[in-house]
Amino acid sequence: MKKIVFRWLKVFILIYCLIGIAIYYGQDKILFHPQPVTAQSQYSFPSPFKEVNIPYSKKSNINIIQFAANQPQPKGVVLYFHGNKQNIARYAKAAPDFINRGYEVWMIDYPGFGKSTGEFTEQQLYDWALVFYKLAQARYSKDSIIIYGKSMGTGIAAQLATRRDCKALILEAPYYSFPSIIGSWLPVYPVNNMIRFKLPTWQYVQEVTNPIIIFHGTSDNTIPYRNSKKLIPYLKPTDEFITIEGAKHNDIATFPIYKQKLDSLLK
Repeated sequence: MKKIVFRWLKVFILIYCLIGIAIYYGQDKILFHPQPVTAQSQYSFPSPFKEVNIPYSKKSNINIIQFAANQPQPKGVVLYFHGNKQNIARYAKAAPDFINRGYEVWMIDYPGFGKSTGEFTEQQLYDWALVFYKLAQARYSKDSIIIYGKSMGTGIAAQLATRRDCKALILEAPYYSFPSIIGSWLPVYPVNNMIRFKLPTWQYVQEVTNPIIIFHGTSDNTIPYRNSKKLIPYLKPTDEFITIEGAKHNDIATFPIYKQKLDSLLK
């Protein structure tokens, strides 16, 4: 009996170690799904836009798409930090929610995403976010700038909001931290030591002095709702955590409560 138990214990330990090794060495492929395109590629969007390329270094380029507002004098600009898949082309459909309310929408691609090139590191994401903000600051006052993060982009947006003022920080389907996402599904692993990208949104939101609005759906199977709720203790009394019953990860913008909140914020 003892031999059988010991044999199964060895099998369990082996499987545990193999899965842990796969997570550690394959984490970039698990967490990030960029889709690069050539610099010569032509984007096509229904809304009027301008493409901006900023040479960040000899080996890196920041690609930004600026969607024009639906009025001659925009009310402000939304700096949009997208999720972990493909490139701006995937997220451009979110632009009309702001364009039609009188705001420009600027979207940035991360290193390796779309036409952006360079080393993909957490610090690089933060550094590029600051360059992105400074570009907007040259045209808009801080109370006309909205910092918006979706999914993966929420941690980057929150970190930027700790360094620069804005009209509001809006987080769509945020996470407590990157390791906590893996930990939500595999709690038996020491994910804080295994996952290289930390993006501790919980740490950043408590340092943000401007208003924070969070949207999260109860049926989100990508970033669990319970993970996002862990941010609530770190919010200011005036911040808002808006629960959207039945919303999944990518359909939050279709719910009336989301549209109503944007109407009141962007009026």
